[in-house]
Amino acid sequence: MRKYSDCPIILRDFLTYHETIKGQSPLTIQEYYLDLRMFLRFIRLMREDMPITTNLDDIDIKSVDIDFVRQITTSEIFDFLAYLSSERPLNPDSQFSDHGVSASTRARKLSAIKSFYKYLTVRTKQLQENPVADLEYPKLRKSLPKYLTMEQSAALLRSVSGQNEVRDYAILMLFLNCGIRRSELVGLNITDVYEDRIRVIGKGNKERFVYFGTPCRKAIDAYMEERKNKVLTDNRALFGSRNGNRISVTAVHRLVEKALKQAGLDSTQFSAHKLRHTAATMMLSGGVDVKTVQEVLGHENLNTTQIYTHIENTELKIAAEANPLSKLDFSDK
Repeated sequence: MRKYSDCPIILRDFLTYHETIKGQSPLTIQEYYLDLRMFLRFIRLMREDMPITTNLDDIDIKSVDIDFVRQITTSEIFDFLAYLSSERPLNPDSQFSDHGVSASTRARKLSAIKSFYKYLTVRTKQLQENPVADLEYPKLRKSLPKYLTMEQSAALLRSVSGQNEVRDYAILMLFLNCGIRRSELVGLNITDVYEDRIRVIGKGNKERFVYFGTPCRKAIDAYMEERKNKVLTDNRALFGSRNGNRISVTAVHRLVEKALKQAGLDSTQFSAHKLRHTAATMMLSGGVDVKTVQEVLGHENLNTTQIYTHIENTELKIAAEANPLSKLDFSDK
């Protein structure tokens, strides 16, 4: 927790709890840290009547303690959400930046605040009242996740080329067959690969096994032959980068983007995460029940998986309309 030395003890304790007890991922801990640091800085800004031009990053919150947090009102939290909605620069480093973050970003920050107060009221009982317990999340625009069609997926796989062709092909096959997250792929070790499945460590350090078919197995086997000749700084890693380290999330993003462009697909519309959506959609299209897809994807809640059933229903409707018989009219018979 040394890297969080600029935050108060009460916040460091919260982060430590979620890291060591709840087993949250480093990315989640980092987001909690940044969101709650911004929240506490804003409260100090407003409460101490600092100039409105004050940069939030310049506000020291090390002295914030439980008494400070206890005095935060629901009204002040509303002020923070209003600030995010209309005043927060999208690019704080630019004087010409647009203002107002998205509803999804506001919802994430509110979620961090809710978790913080739940920790203080329920887990450690340092507070008796929770000012955000009944606070509603910003309304999010519902949209179906984007995904590749079968033809686009095939084009993507055919497009793979270059110095790391064998590695990149295996990575894309894992995304499209297993629907794993980028962070899960980056964390794969050689020992996580079995004859017909991989062992994945998902969110909250939860372990699951994901099976794959013969084409994916062949892609992995081809890469494993190449991997034998590579020595990495972390030699447990399944996938390495050209500099000899475990492959990074950024590197995975770049290789997917490169393959998309080579396949003639819009890399601004698709990503590694969209390949996960594609895998889920293909599973449902192939007749896999939604509960099984939930287990494959590692979703904690079934509701998260059920959005793909809407895609499947749409595809079934399109298939029905494409049937030549649907164009015949027997109403006069």
